[in-house]
Amino acid sequence: MSSNRLFISGIGTDVGKTVASAILVKAFQADYWKPVQAGDLENSDCIKVRNLTGLPEDHFHAESYRLPYPMSPHASAEKAGIEIDISNIIVPHHERKLIIEGAGGLMVPINRKYLYIDLIPQLNAEVILVSRHYLGSINHTLLSIEALVKRGISIKGILFNGNENKGTELIILERSGIPFLGRISETSEVNPEFIVSESRKIQFQ
Repeated sequence: MSSNRLFISGIGTDVGKTVASAILVKAFQADYWKPVQAGDLENSDCIKVRNLTGLPEDHFHAESYRLPYPMSPHASAEKAGIEIDISNIIVPHHERKLIIEGAGGLMVPINRKYLYIDLIPQLNAEVILVSRHYLGSINHTLLSIEALVKRGISIKGILFNGNENKGTELIILERSGIPFLGRISETSEVNPEFIVSESRKIQFQ
């Protein structure tokens, strides 16, 4: 797996993948790519990360697929009459570290045949898993890690998003054995200043 490519996945939807991606892009002065954007095309995740980091345009790569409906990629594509071919999802040329943002969790369907977890080996990337504490998050986090391990997909580590929960985090880290990479602070407003502040806390390479 390429240590120069980091695939950002969550344990589910709305756990903070885009914020985590922005923090990592800023921390490493990295490139950013979201292979499939479903819905919100006028304010895509790429646009959000670009606005939050303030990095030049050449740090950001066009999506392989831009789908009009805010649904699972397979459903958005089918509704739009588009067929997603994962052989067309090709890692863009990059000389800097590349942050690749997924959609939802690992088992989100890209099309009727492939899930996001099937795409990751094709991208030759290590996974950073973003976890946020809620009732059921231990189960979702450990299942995500187990799925990656069973497929032999390299896991860089885990980022926890939000306030510390020692009991939850301890059991996840002990049971999984994967590295703890850091914590994203709880905030009421995600803005460029917040991204800068959080990026300074990143210690791993």
